[in-house]
Amino acid sequence: MADSTQNGPMPGGAGGGAVQFLMANKLDTAMWISRLFTVYCSALFVLPLLGLHEAASFYQRALLANALTSALRLHQRLPHFQLSRAFLAQALLEDSCHYLLYSLIFVNSYPVTMSIFPVLLFSLLHAATYTKKVLDARSSNNLPFLRNLLEKLNANQQNILKFIACNEIFLMPATVFMLFSGQGSLLQPFIYYRFLTLRYSSRRNPYCRTLFTELRIVVEHLIMKPSCPVFVRRLCLSSISFISRLAPTVA
Repeated sequence: MADSTQNGPMPGGAGGGAVQFLMANKLDTAMWISRLFTVYCSALFVLPLLGLHEAASFYQRALLANALTSALRLHQRLPHFQLSRAFLAQALLEDSCHYLLYSLIFVNSYPVTMSIFPVLLFSLLHAATYTKKVLDARSSNNLPFLRNLLEKLNANQQNILKFIACNEIFLMPATVFMLFSGQGSLLQPFIYYRFLTLRYSSRRNPYCRTLFTELRIVVEHLIMKPSCPVFVRRLCLSSISFISRLAPTVA
C-alpha cells in the first residue's frame, strides 16, 4: 500500500545520505511532510488537548492536508493532465483520487470522528514506510526504537487496512443519519455513495470489497439461526438484496 520511489538510498554520511535522499525525491518528500502534518492534526482532533474549538479547526486542517497529499499523489500517477472524459475515467481508478474526493466531502461538514480515522491511518502507514526509507538512507543501524515501532506498524498493516475499510462502509449510514439530524447536507450521502462505489471497485485496495463480503456472510449466518425472529430475518435479507443491487460490477 505504500508509495513506491524509483530512487534508492543515497550514499553518504549519517546525515548527508538522508538529505540527499530527500532532495532526490522531492515529490515523495513533500507527500511525506504533508502526511506527517495530517497525522499531527488528526491526532489533535481525536485527542482535543487544546480544547474542543481548536479540535474542529484541526479536523479541517487534517482533511485539507490529506487533499493536498492526494492531489500530489494523483499528479505523480497521472502527470499529464488532460481535460477529457478518458483522463477523468483513468483518474477515478486511482485511490488518490478517491481520497481527494473524500476530503472534499467532509472538509466543510460537521466534524465526525469516524471520518478522520481513514485519513489518519492511511497517512500513518504511508509516512511510516517513507520514514523507514529515510532511516535506511541515513544509516542501517540508527534509531532502533523507531525502527522497531515502524516494523510493528507494518506487521499490522492488513488489520489497519481492514479497519479503514470498515470505517468507509459504516460512514455511509452515518451520512444518512447526519442528514436527518440536521448535521449534514442533502448531497452528502449521494456523493459519499459514489465514493464508496469507487472504493468497492478499487484495483489496488480490495479491502472494502472483502469487508462487504465478510459482513454479508456474518449477517447471513446469524439470521439463519432458529432463534432469530422471522421479521428480523426478512428485514436483513431485504437489506442484503438491496445493497447487492447497488454494488458496482467489478471487472
